[in-house]
Amino acid sequence: MKKFGVKHIVATGIGAALFFVLGRFVAIPSGIPNTNISIQYGLLAFISAVFGPIAGLLSGLIGHFFIDFSFGWGIWWSWVIASAICGGLIGLLTSKLKIEEGEFDKGSIVKFNFFQLVSQLVSWAVIAPVLDIVMYGEPVNKVFIQGLVSAGVNIVTTAVVGTLLCIAYAASIPKKGSLKEED
Repeated sequence: MKKFGVKHIVATGIGAALFFVLGRFVAIPSGIPNTNISIQYGLLAFISAVFGPIAGLLSGLIGHFFIDFSFGWGIWWSWVIASAICGGLIGLLTSKLKIEEGEFDKGSIVKFNFFQLVSQLVSWAVIAPVLDIVMYGEPVNKVFIQGLVSAGVNIVTTAVVGTLLCIAYAASIPKKGSLKEED
């Protein structure tokens, strides 16, 4: 596991802030009540993959908390917790990828997307609906439809946005031995 230091704290703060902005202001209604098409989960997957599970968990938790808080309807803790778990799981599962070392090839892309798919399904198709039922007494059919739609949308947007962020970030890292001293 990656050591949690100052750069991880900064990444967590930036990740939470961007998660909030994207979730609050760049959300498209999906047609399912209280369920949006959002790109913040692509950013969350990127933060989680590069900076680890703690940064991912905290970015999802803090960012989603402030999204709910800003709407004024109260904090929907089941979904806040699901966002946190999603970020933490992606960070755990992608911990062997070497994005921060500039490596993100086709094999890494496949692994990243498989891991984010598993994390999204666990978070949105299982954890969020179960917590909705346990914490709020929500109807079973409603919450599982919301969860499955959210999982599907988040998987697709993360496959696009998260993958592009990881590719761009890995490409920006100088390769070992690529810098040569000039005469």
